[in-house]
Amino acid sequence: MTFSDLPLTPRERLAAARRRVRSAVLARRRLLAALLAAAAVGLGLRAVSAPPPASETVTVAAHDLPAGATLTPDDLTTVEQVPGTAPPGALPAPEGEVLAGPVGAGEAITSARLVGAGLASEAGTTAVPVRLPDAGTAALLDVGDRIDLLASASGGVGSGVGGGAGTADASALSTVVAADVTVLALPTGDGATGMSASGPAGATGGRVVVLGVPETQVTHVVDAAARAFLSYAWSG
Repeated sequence: MTFSDLPLTPRERLAAARRRVRSAVLARRRLLAALLAAAAVGLGLRAVSAPPPASETVTVAAHDLPAGATLTPDDLTTVEQVPGTAPPGALPAPEGEVLAGPVGAGEAITSARLVGAGLASEAGTTAVPVRLPDAGTAALLDVGDRIDLLASASGGVGSGVGGGAGTADASALSTVVAADVTVLALPTGDGATGMSASGPAGATGGRVVVLGVPETQVTHVVDAAARAFLSYAWSG
């Protein structure tokens, strides 16, 4: 009988069992590590090869812009947005356009923000630029105000329109040309609108105001602007 044929003691049997368990655990650990490494490599390759998420380029204000500003390349920048999230009417290249109202940094430039036909967002209205002879009272207006446009046959002091005396009762000679119209824009500077403003022939003073006028009253407003002294009253 050799030494190896001798029966194992309980301690030796326990040690042998532990060695077998340890070998099995180590073998499985190596296999698991190899599988995890392969999975990590696969995920890394997939991340590198995956295309970037879809986006669209939107033109926005590079900084805060005031009403009446003529847009230059320095006023604009572009950002990438998720497709379909840009506001309706966003313009890709609005350089040279005039802002109808203030725009904050990062806001998209849309047609509704510019002086022009796009201002008249209400159905049945048209954007009409008119010249108010009194720049002082025109300066009291804000975009969004609702006013009654008045025409005075007296032509105001020194205007000579209608031949009325300066002491005439203006309230008796004034008529409402268009009621409850919206101030759409207050461009700064002569000719800033890029639109032809209605006013008495040869008139260059005062202030151009863009109004949202019902389509049925546009001709009446333009005719009154060419013939009379225009003023306004805030709508009640």
